[in-house]
Amino acid sequence: MSQNTLPEFDKLWNYSDPAGTGTKFREILPQAESFGDTAYIIELLTQIARTEGLQMEFDEAHKILDGAEKLLNDNYKRPKLRYLLERGRTYNSSKVYDKAKELFLEAYNLGLSLHEERLTVDAAHMMGIVEKGVESLKWNEIAMQHSENSQYTDAKIWLGALYNNTGWTYHDMGKYDKALELFEKNVVWHTERKSVRQLGIAMWCIGRTLRSLGRVDEALQKQMELKKWWDENLKDEDGYIYEEIGECLLLQSKSETAKSYFNKAYKLLSKDIWMAENEKERLERLKKLGK
Repeated sequence: MSQNTLPEFDKLWNYSDPAGTGTKFREILPQAESFGDTAYIIELLTQIARTEGLQMEFDEAHKILDGAEKLLNDNYKRPKLRYLLERGRTYNSSKVYDKAKELFLEAYNLGLSLHEERLTVDAAHMMGIVEKGVESLKWNEIAMQHSENSQYTDAKIWLGALYNNTGWTYHDMGKYDKALELFEKNVVWHTERKSVRQLGIAMWCIGRTLRSLGRVDEALQKQMELKKWWDENLKDEDGYIYEEIGECLLLQSKSETAKSYFNKAYKLLSKDIWMAENEKERLERLKKLGK
């Protein structure tokens, strides 16, 4: 970065480390303010707010977005689009779904009018998250169509998330074969891009869906292979893999063998902020099965 240019802050995102990303963004802010680039400042503030939302600091995220909103006027259309997305994401993460839906829909329509393909896909993808069932599928299909048909690479970055989210919508509807098809596409997509952690998650989804299909032996084999792959490529432990191995062993009537996996799953997943907030019964079950 030269003294006469501002950095492309989107390239600084590390979604696995929102706190660290937020620190980087805040370091840029004084320089942006000295340049007097209001549009840039608004967009940067929306991303700082997003780092807070990912840490479940929703009040702080809204406070930052309030600051961004005060800078908006009719000249700042793309900044407004990003503001709508992040305000919506903050409401969605804090379970204020009606407000989130309203903002995502406004963002989608604004994105279309501005021909901002990447952000339009983002808005459609978020509509797919905030909606349920058939409506969720409709929006995910819209997002995938935009993404797959776009000539711009940055509009295609959502395909992995879309394959994943649409797959889970089908899974929740009991359409496991369709879910498996999308999860397999997701594995191919992440393999081509060498996105290691996301590839591991995509492989996990296949194993989980095989369990739902009643193909328990295959599911267990997939998760055991994934555990080995995860150890070699990511050098850490994943509680969701341990949980799935335990569930498969339990279905095979191997409850004693399953105990150690449930125990490891509980120790890891109980440290997850989202799980502790949203999956209390699931965590209690893991704790019980691990004893």
